Amino acid sequence: MAQTSISQPVTGSSATYSTRSYLRDGLLIVSAALMAVTLYMVFMWVPTEQNLGVSQRIFYFHVPLGWIGMLSIVVVAVASLMHLITGKEKWDSLAYATAELGVIFATLILVTGAIWARPVWGVWWTWDAKLTTTLVLWFIYVGYLMIRAYGPSGTQGKRYASVIALIGAIDSPIIYKATDWWRTAHPERNVPSDLASEMLLTLLVAVVTFTVLYAYLLVERYSLRKSESDLDELHQRTA
Repeated sequence: MAQTSISQPVTGSSATYSTRSYLRDGLLIVSAALMAVTLYMVFMWVPTEQNLGVSQRIFYFHVPLGWIGMLSIVVVAVASLMHLITGKEKWDSLAYATAELGVIFATLILVTGAIWARPVWGVWWTWDAKLTTTLVLWFIYVGYLMIRAYGPSGTQGKRYASVIALIGAIDSPIIYKATDWWRTAHPERNVPSDLASEMLLTLLVAVVTFTVLYAYLLVERYSLRKSESDLDELHQRTA
């Protein structure tokens, strides 16, 4: 009987780990397959835009990156709010993992935007409302991570960072509505309705691809962050 009671938790733990492993592997395989399809559609299948030429193809990467960048700050804010309310470590781990991915995707938004702006506008950067608010989003991500790295340790530092995340979430709808509220050289939000069917389909596939890739990276980073938090807690208890 004693042998049975000991083996049951191990079996349950093994089953949970196996489920997570299958989820990660599934997301990896699906994202890799979708990325292959996306690259084929962007560079081989979709027609070249008449006015912007080949440079327009970066549009199929820039828009999905923008979607992921704004989605990330919302996830960080929600997870931070839940951490402030419940105090549970899992929410803080999710916020931290998402912020790390967010700063990567926000950087790629700015880089791809600059590459696209050069042949279209003739400059690498202009203080356009959409671009400026996106740059603010990048600084919010960096500020969050800097507070976590160099701010007060323990619960206090996590709370400070959570407040920054909540403030940063305000920037997401501002970015979304920037072309409506201000005069901007950036394309308007109704651009997809003006696209040819092949271009719209390629854009939708690209958005799905980057979303699945983001989900895979988030699952991996969250799992690693949770392990790091457990090790830190163990170290504090044994110190």
